[in-house]
Amino acid sequence: MRRNSFARTSSPSSSEDHTSSLPPFPSRQLLVLAICRICEPIAFMGIFPYVYFMIEDFHVTDDANRISFYAGLVTSAFTFAEFSTGILWGRLSDKIGRKPVLLTGLAGTALSVLVFGFAPNLTVALLARAIGGLLNGNQGVLQSTVAELVTAKEHQPRAYTIMPVVWCLGSIIGPMIGGALARPCISYPQLFSPGTIWDRYPYLLPNLFSAFIVLVGVINGFLFLEETHVQKKMQRDPGLELGDWILSKLTGIRKCAEPRDEKSKFSDRDEIRPLLDHDEQLPTYQTNENTPVNSPRLRSASVTTIAKDPLDLTQSKDNLGMGISQTFTRPVVLNIISFGILAFHTMTFDQLLPVFLATAPPKDEVEPSLPFKFVDGFNLDSKTVGIILSIQGVYQLLLNTVVVPKVLRRFGALRSFRFIVVAYFLLYLVTPYLVLLPSAYRMVGLAVVLVWKCTFATVVYPSNAILTADSAPSRLALGTINGVAASTASLCRAFGPTISGILYSVGLQSGYSGLAWWFTAVVAIGGAVAGLMIPDPSRSPACSDNVNAHDRDLEIAEQDRA
Repeated sequence: MRRNSFARTSSPSSSEDHTSSLPPFPSRQLLVLAICRICEPIAFMGIFPYVYFMIEDFHVTDDANRISFYAGLVTSAFTFAEFSTGILWGRLSDKIGRKPVLLTGLAGTALSVLVFGFAPNLTVALLARAIGGLLNGNQGVLQSTVAELVTAKEHQPRAYTIMPVVWCLGSIIGPMIGGALARPCISYPQLFSPGTIWDRYPYLLPNLFSAFIVLVGVINGFLFLEETHVQKKMQRDPGLELGDWILSKLTGIRKCAEPRDEKSKFSDRDEIRPLLDHDEQLPTYQTNENTPVNSPRLRSASVTTIAKDPLDLTQSKDNLGMGISQTFTRPVVLNIISFGILAFHTMTFDQLLPVFLATAPPKDEVEPSLPFKFVDGFNLDSKTVGIILSIQGVYQLLLNTVVVPKVLRRFGALRSFRFIVVAYFLLYLVTPYLVLLPSAYRMVGLAVVLVWKCTFATVVYPSNAILTADSAPSRLALGTINGVAASTASLCRAFGPTISGILYSVGLQSGYSGLAWWFTAVVAIGGAVAGLMIPDPSRSPACSDNVNAHDRDLEIAEQDRA
């Protein structure tokens, strides 16, 4: 009978009650998470403008056509290593919580960029990238954290675009800093003299900057990031306590958030609302929106004995107590496959583009034979490449802020995802032909391709993240599911640059410079097939409890009140 009182109806009063009962949007915790997240794209994307010139300086080959192959290896070293430990970090986050795994990943990134900056040869550079991948499983853990912070489906379009916005900011800062600070003795001879450490290690300066940013992210996460795992969030966190003490000394304000009391009870719907509107609450490390008193999500998490879901992992001694077939259902597997293929061809584009822009026209003219046989490049320097990559990051930022939430609300995650994966292959078919444009129109063509690529990428990744979260049979399994997804994506990102680097070198030597791009188009067609097979999570009975988790929380709260 109580379930009937919470049934959805089409009456205005029911709609108003449902809207008013939504948990507050976790803006403060997402901000803290965003500060942690921005460190990684700065470190990861920062090498792209200068990796081509770095390989040249290592003198590993005298053949300019093979530089793209070694550049692909440097890019792939991180993702190959990330693949080998991604599932481990996802499972570990299900056992010990999301926060310690996220902070470990950031520390690994800091160590990686420092070693990379001091790399005297290709071997050390590959080792440095591998260290970062081995110690960093944050991609899947971040997805799990966002999914646990945002339980209301109405908040998903807004929430799932925040991390892509942050990635865009990092993709603006990283290439800009990497391109500007690399080889400072050449770029700024009046400030950096030959014979100094900056001459011996010409790529140290941008990596020192990245390491400093990552250190800021670690401190921010330790002091202000709350644990979101339902079995760990009620535990004492010395880092949060220290952050609260620091804020109280800086602002003179005592902790305004409610304590984490797992025995707190609901007395009335009005009493569980914060005294201040969530946009007006006083600043502190622990927000009212994430306390048991004010969030039905946390309250339901503390009353695990009420849960009747046979797939609930709290009924097992091990967080992985669910069977493989119960965790990795057909919708989950299809989303993971789609994510992996998507990661393959989008990373291939990101790695190929800087090499494509830096490639010089061949010394020996290759007689073109259209439509497929031609060789050319943009022959741009590292500064210009960095500026171009940063401009595309600015455009992605605007898209994520203004366009993507509206698109996801209007068309939904599934329709948006399907449309983009079906059309993606056309981008890769067109890109290599930019070099055939007249010189005056090459940059215009490049701008069109970048707008196309950025628009697709900024919509498709949040769509896939929402579909994966909504398809998960239990939120306690999100760490494992996203860990597998991250490992799959890492493996695909590793193979993408390596294979494309080989094909790009072969294409330059044989006269078919579009070979790598056209191969990527074929892979994208495979992704379209997998994407079209993904079912609608809202129509799946197995996923209904997950999609409507907020409604279940309200029922539990009402039962407690009664």
